[in-house]
Amino acid sequence: MRFDRNTRGEWIVDPDELARKLGIPCEQLKAEKILGFVHTLVVMGRGADLGRSQVTVQCREAAWQGVFDGAGHLIEECRLSPDDLPDGLVH
Repeated sequence: MRFDRNTRGEWIVDPDELARKLGIPCEQLKAEKILGFVHTLVVMGRGADLGRSQVTVQCREAAWQGVFDGAGHLIEECRLSPDDLPDGLVH
């Protein structure tokens, strides 16, 4: 999986890939996005993690977190339960 940035520097991702990471159908992910049920938190690394980004995505039934290097390559990932979500995401 790879994240790219658009012209404004915002992360973008293929919805099919993200749906697979969340373990849900792409149609469900798209519908939940339209309904406002998809929440994303991006935390930029500091210190030893400078250049990395931690991306957390939550929808109604699933949550996923990945760590990306400065070029947007996924270097670490895990699925999360609602109790594991970081502050800043809707529980």
